[in-house]
Amino acid sequence: MTTPTLTRPELTAADRCDRCGAAAQVRAILKGGELLFCGHHAREHEAKLKELSADIQR
Repeated sequence: MTTPTLTRPELTAADRCDRCGAAAQVRAILKGGELLFCGHHAREHEAKLKELSADIQR
């Protein structure tokens, strides 16, 4: 028996950064959900996201 893998859709122009509302470029998947970030905020929070073992999708 295999475990199904959930795939998330590609980011679109309608996806917005959870910090500032700019166009989202990065999805950070955490145990409790996901966060979307613009490039600026993705770089700002990258170290902490890695520390939390987030799956970062660009």
